[in-house]
Amino acid sequence: MNELTLTTPALLFPAISLLLLAYTNRFLAIAALIRQLHGQYNDHPDSRIKGQIENLRKRVILTRNMQSLGILSLFLCVLCMFLLFADEYELGKWVFGVSLLLLLASLGLSVREIQISINALSLQLSDMEGNKQ
Repeated sequence: MNELTLTTPALLFPAISLLLLAYTNRFLAIAALIRQLHGQYNDHPDSRIKGQIENLRKRVILTRNMQSLGILSLFLCVLCMFLLFADEYELGKWVFGVSLLLLLASLGLSVREIQISINALSLQLSDMEGNKQ
């Protein structure tokens, strides 16, 4: 039996809510780092700091898009539940499917943002290791 009930999209609520919270925390951490680096750059202009700020700009855009897709996914979950409540099962299935695709896209962007973050940390660590010698 391939039936979609009200409880199916409702199961995603806690997961999406926690995901959005994690995205928001990530955004706040990046914003604080940008403010800190901006202050450092204003005090002592350095091309390395400017490069880090550019890297963080990409991460902020990715995080914004991750949040947008996650919110749209949650919105469509709620819409799906309304459609199922209104006995519009076929349309509800399609809306739920789109909601899942948006969630997948959000998670994919999250993986990309993490890769950029790891690359930036690796560069900083290699720079520190180079200063040791």
